[in-house]
Amino acid sequence: MRWQPFLLTPIVLLLALLPARAGTQAPSPFSFVLELVAEGLDRPVQVIDPGDGSGRLVAVEQTGRLRLIEDGQVIPAPFLDLSDRVSCCGERGLLGAAFHPEYAANGLLFVNYTDANGDTVVARYRVSANDPNRIDETTAETVLTVDQPAGNHNGGMLLFGSHDGCLYIGLGDGGGGNSQSGQDLGTLLGKILRIDVDAMENGAPYAVPPDNPFVGQPGARPEIWVYGLRNPWRFSADRATGDLWIGDVGSAIYEEINLLPGTGTGAANFGWPAMEGEECRQDAPCESFVTPVSGFGRDEGCVVTGGYVYRGSAVPDLAGVYLFADYCTGTVWGLAPEASGVWERLGPVATGLRISSFGEDAAGELYVVDLGGSIHRLIAG
Repeated sequence: MRWQPFLLTPIVLLLALLPARAGTQAPSPFSFVLELVAEGLDRPVQVIDPGDGSGRLVAVEQTGRLRLIEDGQVIPAPFLDLSDRVSCCGERGLLGAAFHPEYAANGLLFVNYTDANGDTVVARYRVSANDPNRIDETTAETVLTVDQPAGNHNGGMLLFGSHDGCLYIGLGDGGGGNSQSGQDLGTLLGKILRIDVDAMENGAPYAVPPDNPFVGQPGARPEIWVYGLRNPWRFSADRATGDLWIGDVGSAIYEEINLLPGTGTGAANFGWPAMEGEECRQDAPCESFVTPVSGFGRDEGCVVTGGYVYRGSAVPDLAGVYLFADYCTGTVWGLAPEASGVWERLGPVATGLRISSFGEDAAGELYVVDLGGSIHRLIAG
Protein backbone atom coordinates (compact mmCIF):
# COMPACT_ATOMS: atom_id res chain seq x y z
CA MET A 1 0.00 0.00 0.00
CA ARG A 2 1.18 3.53 -0.70
CA TRP A 3 0.72 5.51 2.53
CA GLN A 4 0.04 9.23 2.14
CA PRO A 5 0.11 12.13 4.63
CA PHE A 6 -3.38 12.69 6.04
CA LEU A 7 -4.82 15.08 8.59
CA LEU A 8 -7.26 13.04 10.70
CA THR A 9 -10.55 14.89 11.12
CA PRO A 10 -13.03 14.23 13.95
CA ILE A 11 -14.93 10.98 13.44
CA VAL A 12 -18.54 11.45 12.48
CA LEU A 13 -20.38 8.23 13.22
CA LEU A 14 -23.65 8.99 11.45
CA LEU A 15 -22.92 8.96 7.73
CA ALA A 16 -25.25 10.35 5.08
CA LEU A 17 -25.31 9.88 1.35
CA LEU A 18 -23.39 12.65 -0.38
CA PRO A 19 -24.72 14.27 -3.57
CA ALA A 20 -23.84 12.60 -6.84
CA ARG A 21 -20.90 14.04 -8.74
CA ALA A 22 -21.84 16.52 -11.46
CA GLY A 23 -22.71 14.89 -14.73
CA THR A 24 -23.34 11.43 -13.25
CA GLN A 25 -26.52 9.51 -12.66
CA ALA A 26 -27.80 9.74 -9.07
CA PRO A 27 -26.71 6.58 -7.25
CA SER A 28 -28.95 4.12 -5.40
CA PRO A 29 -29.38 4.62 -1.63
CA PHE A 30 -26.16 3.79 0.19
CA SER A 31 -25.75 4.69 3.85
CA PHE A 32 -24.70 3.19 7.16
CA VAL A 33 -23.61 4.10 10.67
CA LEU A 34 -20.13 3.44 12.06
CA GLU A 35 -20.15 2.16 15.63
CA LEU A 36 -16.88 2.38 17.56
CA VAL A 37 -15.70 -1.09 18.59
CA ALA A 38 -12.18 -0.46 19.94
CA GLU A 39 -9.54 2.25 20.05
CA GLY A 40 -6.03 2.84 21.32
CA LEU A 41 -4.37 0.52 18.79
CA ASP A 42 -0.96 1.18 17.22
CA ARG A 43 -1.29 1.57 13.43
CA PRO A 44 -3.91 -1.17 12.89
CA VAL A 45 -3.98 -2.52 9.33
CA GLN A 46 -6.44 -5.42 9.64
CA VAL A 47 -9.11 -6.92 11.89
CA ILE A 48 -10.01 -10.61 11.71
CA ASP A 49 -12.29 -13.13 13.41
CA PRO A 50 -10.52 -16.25 14.70
CA GLY A 51 -13.56 -18.34 13.80
CA ASP A 52 -13.52 -20.16 17.14
CA GLY A 53 -16.96 -19.09 18.31
CA SER A 54 -15.50 -16.87 21.03
CA GLY A 55 -16.88 -13.62 19.62
CA ARG A 56 -13.42 -12.07 19.89
CA LEU A 57 -11.66 -10.09 17.19
CA VAL A 58 -7.94 -9.77 16.50
CA ALA A 59 -6.38 -6.52 15.33
CA VAL A 60 -3.14 -6.57 13.31
CA GLU A 61 -0.80 -3.72 14.24
CA GLN A 62 1.69 -2.75 11.55
CA THR A 63 4.36 -2.28 14.22
CA GLY A 64 4.40 -6.02 14.85
CA ARG A 65 1.73 -7.08 17.32
CA LEU A 66 -1.59 -8.89 17.21
CA ARG A 67 -4.08 -7.61 19.79
CA LEU A 68 -7.21 -9.34 21.09
CA ILE A 69 -10.44 -7.35 21.26
CA GLU A 70 -13.05 -8.75 23.62
CA ASP A 71 -16.31 -7.02 24.60
CA GLY A 72 -15.01 -3.76 23.14
CA GLN A 73 -11.81 -3.84 25.16
CA VAL A 74 -8.29 -4.30 23.83
CA ILE A 75 -6.55 -6.90 26.00
CA PRO A 76 -3.28 -5.30 27.16
CA ALA A 77 -1.02 -8.34 26.67
CA PRO A 78 -0.31 -8.98 22.94
CA PHE A 79 -1.84 -12.06 21.39
CA LEU A 80 1.43 -12.32 19.43
CA ASP A 81 4.42 -9.98 19.53
CA LEU A 82 6.71 -10.00 16.48
CA SER A 83 7.96 -6.44 16.91
CA ASP A 84 11.54 -7.63 17.39
CA ARG A 85 11.64 -9.23 13.93
CA VAL A 86 9.44 -6.86 11.89
CA SER A 87 10.71 -3.85 9.94
CA CYS A 88 8.26 -0.97 10.11
CA CYS A 89 6.84 1.32 8.86
CA GLY A 90 6.03 3.07 5.56
CA GLU A 91 4.75 0.12 3.55
CA ARG A 92 6.63 -2.42 5.66
CA GLY A 93 5.66 -4.13 8.89
CA LEU A 94 3.27 -6.80 10.05
CA LEU A 95 0.91 -6.52 7.11
CA GLY A 96 -1.57 -9.37 7.38
CA ALA A 97 -2.75 -12.44 9.26
CA ALA A 98 -5.21 -15.28 8.73
CA PHE A 99 -6.56 -17.97 11.01
CA HIS A 100 -6.74 -21.50 9.65
CA PRO A 101 -10.36 -22.49 8.85
CA GLU A 102 -10.01 -25.21 11.51
CA TYR A 103 -8.41 -22.90 14.07
CA ALA A 104 -10.81 -23.98 16.81
CA ALA A 105 -9.40 -27.51 16.47
CA ASN A 106 -5.78 -27.01 15.36
CA GLY A 107 -4.90 -23.56 16.73
CA LEU A 108 -2.99 -22.49 13.61
CA LEU A 109 -2.39 -18.86 12.68
CA PHE A 110 -0.54 -17.49 9.63
CA VAL A 111 1.14 -14.07 9.43
CA ASN A 112 2.70 -12.00 6.64
CA TYR A 113 5.41 -9.48 7.54
CA THR A 114 8.55 -7.82 6.27
CA ASP A 115 11.64 -8.90 8.22
CA ALA A 116 14.69 -6.88 9.30
CA ASN A 117 16.00 -7.01 5.71
CA GLY A 118 12.69 -5.79 4.30
CA ASP A 119 11.87 -9.17 2.73
CA THR A 120 8.47 -10.86 2.91
CA VAL A 121 7.99 -13.72 5.37
CA VAL A 122 4.86 -15.86 5.62
CA ALA A 123 5.00 -17.88 8.82
CA ARG A 124 2.83 -20.33 10.72
CA TYR A 125 2.22 -20.25 14.49
CA ARG A 126 0.15 -22.25 16.97
CA VAL A 127 -1.87 -21.04 19.94
CA SER A 128 -0.45 -21.77 23.38
CA ALA A 129 -1.55 -25.11 24.84
CA ASN A 130 -2.17 -23.40 28.19
CA ASP A 131 -3.46 -19.95 27.27
CA PRO A 132 -6.08 -19.26 24.55
CA ASN A 133 -5.14 -15.56 24.72
CA ARG A 134 -1.57 -16.10 23.55
CA ILE A 135 0.11 -17.48 20.44
CA ASP A 136 3.18 -19.56 21.29
CA GLU A 137 6.10 -17.75 19.63
CA THR A 138 8.31 -20.86 19.89
CA THR A 139 6.08 -22.67 17.37
CA ALA A 140 7.15 -20.40 14.49
CA GLU A 141 7.60 -22.13 11.15
CA THR A 142 8.49 -20.27 7.96
CA VAL A 143 6.14 -21.17 5.11
CA LEU A 144 7.48 -18.85 2.40
CA THR A 145 10.04 -16.07 1.97
CA VAL A 146 10.24 -13.62 -0.93
CA ASP A 147 13.07 -11.17 -1.56
CA GLN A 148 11.81 -7.60 -1.84
CA PRO A 149 13.94 -5.30 -4.03
CA ALA A 150 12.40 -2.09 -2.60
CA GLY A 151 10.55 -0.91 0.48
CA ASN A 152 7.17 -0.41 -1.17
CA HIS A 153 4.54 -2.58 -2.88
CA ASN A 154 4.89 -5.46 -0.42
CA GLY A 155 1.26 -6.59 -0.58
CA GLY A 156 0.68 -8.40 2.71
CA MET A 157 -2.81 -9.90 2.52
CA LEU A 158 -3.44 -13.49 3.61
CA LEU A 159 -6.78 -15.16 3.00
CA PHE A 160 -8.16 -18.67 3.21
CA GLY A 161 -10.49 -19.37 0.32
CA SER A 162 -14.14 -19.59 1.34
CA HIS A 163 -14.71 -22.65 -0.86
CA ASP A 164 -11.38 -24.44 -1.27
CA GLY A 165 -9.54 -23.93 2.04
CA CYS A 166 -6.35 -22.87 0.23
CA LEU A 167 -4.20 -19.98 1.46
CA TYR A 168 -4.06 -16.97 -0.88
CA ILE A 169 -1.05 -14.65 -0.54
CA GLY A 170 -0.87 -11.15 -2.02
CA LEU A 171 2.46 -9.79 -3.25
CA GLY A 172 3.13 -6.42 -4.87
CA ASP A 173 5.41 -5.96 -7.86
CA GLY A 174 8.53 -5.21 -5.79
CA GLY A 175 8.21 -1.43 -5.94
CA GLY A 176 10.63 0.93 -7.59
CA GLY A 177 9.63 3.06 -10.54
CA ASN A 178 8.16 0.72 -13.13
CA SER A 179 8.69 -2.92 -12.22
CA GLN A 180 7.91 -5.46 -14.94
CA SER A 181 7.51 -8.36 -12.50
CA GLY A 182 3.73 -8.41 -12.75
CA GLN A 183 4.02 -9.99 -16.22
CA ASP A 184 6.93 -12.30 -15.33
CA LEU A 185 5.64 -15.76 -14.40
CA GLY A 186 9.10 -16.67 -13.17
CA THR A 187 8.75 -14.47 -10.07
CA LEU A 188 6.16 -14.42 -7.29
CA LEU A 189 6.08 -10.60 -7.25
CA GLY A 190 3.02 -8.84 -8.65
CA LYS A 191 0.82 -11.88 -8.06
CA ILE A 192 -1.71 -13.55 -5.82
CA LEU A 193 -0.50 -17.02 -4.89
CA ARG A 194 -2.56 -20.07 -3.94
CA ILE A 195 -1.04 -22.85 -1.81
CA ASP A 196 -2.18 -25.80 0.30
CA VAL A 197 -0.80 -25.41 3.83
CA ASP A 198 -2.32 -28.71 4.99
CA ALA A 199 0.07 -30.74 2.84
CA MET A 200 3.80 -30.87 2.18
CA GLU A 201 5.56 -31.33 -1.13
CA ASN A 202 9.22 -31.95 -1.93
CA GLY A 203 10.23 -30.99 1.59
CA ALA A 204 8.45 -27.62 1.47
CA PRO A 205 6.01 -26.69 4.27
CA TYR A 206 3.17 -26.48 1.75
CA ALA A 207 1.95 -28.12 -1.45
CA VAL A 208 0.87 -26.56 -4.74
CA PRO A 209 -2.75 -27.42 -5.58
CA PRO A 210 -2.70 -29.53 -8.76
CA ASP A 211 -5.37 -27.32 -10.36
CA ASN A 212 -3.28 -24.14 -10.11
CA PRO A 213 -3.11 -22.73 -13.66
CA PHE A 214 0.67 -22.77 -14.17
CA VAL A 215 1.50 -26.18 -12.72
CA GLY A 216 3.89 -27.89 -15.14
CA GLN A 217 4.46 -24.80 -17.29
CA PRO A 218 8.20 -24.37 -17.91
CA GLY A 219 9.64 -21.23 -16.35
CA ALA A 220 6.49 -20.40 -14.36
CA ARG A 221 6.10 -20.53 -10.60
CA PRO A 222 3.32 -23.04 -9.89
CA GLU A 223 2.14 -21.14 -6.79
CA ILE A 224 0.75 -18.31 -8.97
CA TRP A 225 -3.04 -18.02 -9.15
CA VAL A 226 -3.48 -14.60 -10.86
CA TYR A 227 -0.95 -12.03 -12.07
CA GLY A 228 -0.43 -8.58 -13.58
CA LEU A 229 -0.97 -6.77 -10.27
CA ARG A 230 0.81 -3.70 -8.90
CA ASN A 231 0.04 -3.93 -5.19
CA PRO A 232 -3.01 -6.00 -4.18
CA TRP A 233 -3.04 -4.54 -0.67
CA ARG A 234 -6.44 -5.93 0.37
CA PHE A 235 -8.61 -8.59 -1.27
CA SER A 236 -11.43 -10.83 -0.11
CA ALA A 237 -13.53 -13.85 -1.05
CA ASP A 238 -17.31 -13.52 -1.09
CA ARG A 239 -18.50 -16.13 1.41
CA ALA A 240 -21.64 -16.77 -0.66
CA THR A 241 -20.12 -17.13 -4.14
CA GLY A 242 -16.37 -17.56 -3.70
CA ASP A 243 -15.76 -14.54 -5.95
CA LEU A 244 -12.32 -13.01 -5.38
CA TRP A 245 -12.43 -9.19 -5.06
CA ILE A 246 -9.07 -7.43 -5.40
CA GLY A 247 -8.24 -3.84 -4.55
CA ASP A 248 -5.08 -3.10 -6.56
CA VAL A 249 -3.24 0.14 -5.75
CA GLY A 250 -2.65 2.20 -8.88
CA SER A 251 0.19 4.39 -10.08
CA ALA A 252 -0.64 7.73 -11.71
CA ILE A 253 -4.05 7.14 -13.26
CA TYR A 254 -6.50 4.79 -11.59
CA GLU A 255 -7.17 2.75 -8.43
CA GLU A 256 -8.59 -0.62 -9.44
CA ILE A 257 -11.25 -2.99 -8.14
CA ASN A 258 -10.77 -6.30 -9.92
CA LEU A 259 -13.02 -9.34 -9.82
CA LEU A 260 -12.32 -13.02 -10.41
CA PRO A 261 -15.54 -15.10 -10.35
CA GLY A 262 -15.61 -17.97 -7.89
CA THR A 263 -16.11 -20.29 -10.82
CA GLY A 264 -12.82 -19.08 -12.31
CA THR A 265 -9.74 -21.24 -12.65
CA GLY A 266 -7.10 -18.60 -12.01
CA ALA A 267 -4.60 -17.48 -14.68
CA ALA A 268 -6.28 -14.06 -14.99
CA ASN A 269 -3.87 -11.33 -16.10
CA PHE A 270 -4.88 -7.90 -14.78
CA GLY A 271 -2.41 -6.13 -17.03
CA TRP A 272 0.08 -4.26 -14.86
CA PRO A 273 2.41 -2.64 -15.85
CA ALA A 274 1.21 -2.59 -19.46
CA MET A 275 -2.26 -1.42 -18.44
CA GLU A 276 -3.61 0.75 -15.64
CA GLY A 277 -7.37 0.90 -15.36
CA GLU A 278 -8.42 0.51 -18.99
CA GLU A 279 -5.56 2.59 -20.38
CA CYS A 280 -2.68 0.93 -22.20
CA ARG A 281 0.57 2.29 -20.77
CA GLN A 282 2.89 0.37 -23.10
CA ASP A 283 2.91 -1.18 -26.55
CA ALA A 284 1.10 -4.35 -25.48
CA PRO A 285 -1.92 -6.49 -26.45
CA CYS A 286 -4.10 -4.89 -23.77
CA GLU A 287 -7.25 -6.50 -25.16
CA SER A 288 -6.10 -9.77 -23.58
CA PHE A 289 -6.07 -8.33 -20.05
CA VAL A 290 -8.87 -8.45 -17.49
CA THR A 291 -10.12 -4.90 -16.94
CA PRO A 292 -11.30 -3.62 -13.55
CA VAL A 293 -15.00 -3.69 -12.71
CA SER A 294 -14.71 -0.34 -10.93
CA GLY A 295 -12.39 1.97 -8.99
CA PHE A 296 -11.61 5.67 -8.97
CA GLY A 297 -9.26 8.20 -10.52
CA ARG A 298 -7.03 10.89 -9.07
CA ASP A 299 -9.90 13.36 -8.90
CA GLU A 300 -11.55 11.20 -6.19
CA GLY A 301 -8.71 9.69 -4.18
CA CYS A 302 -5.23 8.23 -4.24
CA VAL A 303 -4.99 4.75 -2.62
CA VAL A 304 -7.63 2.03 -2.87
CA THR A 305 -8.48 -0.16 0.12
CA GLY A 306 -10.31 -3.27 -1.04
CA GLY A 307 -13.20 -4.50 1.10
CA TYR A 308 -15.87 -7.20 1.25
CA VAL A 309 -19.26 -8.14 -0.11
CA TYR A 310 -21.71 -7.55 2.72
CA ARG A 311 -23.35 -10.79 3.87
CA GLY A 312 -24.44 -9.78 7.37
CA SER A 313 -27.85 -8.86 8.77
CA ALA A 314 -27.24 -5.58 10.64
CA VAL A 315 -27.57 -3.43 7.48
CA PRO A 316 -30.14 -5.18 5.24
CA ASP A 317 -29.92 -2.51 2.51
CA LEU A 318 -26.28 -3.48 1.88
CA ALA A 319 -26.99 -7.17 1.22
CA GLY A 320 -24.83 -8.33 -1.69
CA VAL A 321 -23.08 -4.95 -2.02
CA TYR A 322 -19.28 -4.84 -2.24
CA LEU A 323 -17.69 -2.04 -0.19
CA PHE A 324 -14.30 -0.40 -0.82
CA ALA A 325 -12.59 2.86 0.11
CA ASP A 326 -9.93 5.45 -0.55
CA TYR A 327 -7.32 5.46 2.21
CA CYS A 328 -6.36 9.11 1.76
CA THR A 329 -9.82 10.68 2.04
CA GLY A 330 -11.75 8.01 3.97
CA THR A 331 -14.38 7.89 1.24
CA VAL A 332 -16.38 4.65 0.98
CA TRP A 333 -18.21 3.38 -2.11
CA GLY A 334 -20.33 0.33 -2.84
CA LEU A 335 -20.78 -1.84 -5.91
CA ALA A 336 -24.18 -3.39 -6.60
CA PRO A 337 -24.85 -5.94 -9.36
CA GLU A 338 -27.17 -4.96 -12.19
CA ALA A 339 -29.18 -7.30 -14.41
CA SER A 340 -26.95 -6.37 -17.35
CA GLY A 341 -23.96 -7.91 -15.60
CA VAL A 342 -22.21 -4.63 -14.83
CA TRP A 343 -21.70 -3.18 -11.36
CA GLU A 344 -23.35 0.09 -10.32
CA ARG A 345 -21.09 2.23 -8.12
CA LEU A 346 -22.92 3.56 -5.05
CA GLY A 347 -22.05 6.48 -2.81
CA PRO A 348 -19.77 8.09 -1.94
CA VAL A 349 -19.92 8.25 1.86
CA ALA A 350 -17.37 10.30 3.82
CA THR A 351 -15.94 8.90 7.07
CA GLY A 352 -13.00 11.12 8.03
CA LEU A 353 -10.93 8.00 8.68
CA ARG A 354 -7.68 6.69 7.26
CA ILE A 355 -9.16 3.37 6.14
CA SER A 356 -6.29 0.89 6.03
CA SER A 357 -8.56 -2.16 5.83
CA PHE A 358 -12.01 -3.63 6.14
CA GLY A 359 -12.78 -6.75 8.15
CA GLU A 360 -15.47 -9.42 8.38
CA ASP A 361 -16.61 -11.42 11.40
CA ALA A 362 -18.10 -14.90 11.58
CA ALA A 363 -21.63 -13.55 11.09
CA GLY A 364 -20.69 -11.61 7.95
CA GLU A 365 -20.78 -8.20 9.64
CA LEU A 366 -18.26 -5.69 8.33
CA TYR A 367 -15.71 -3.51 10.11
CA VAL A 368 -13.63 -0.49 9.10
CA VAL A 369 -10.03 -0.16 10.32
CA ASP A 370 -8.60 3.32 10.89
CA LEU A 371 -4.79 3.50 10.79
CA GLY A 372 -5.09 6.18 13.47
CA GLY A 373 -5.91 3.46 16.01
CA SER A 374 -9.59 2.47 15.97
CA ILE A 375 -11.95 -0.23 14.73
CA HIS A 376 -15.57 0.49 13.72
CA ARG A 377 -18.53 -1.76 12.88
CA LEU A 378 -21.14 -1.04 10.21
CA ILE A 379 -24.71 -0.87 11.51
CA ALA A 380 -27.94 0.49 10.05
CA GLY A 381 -28.62 4.20 10.39
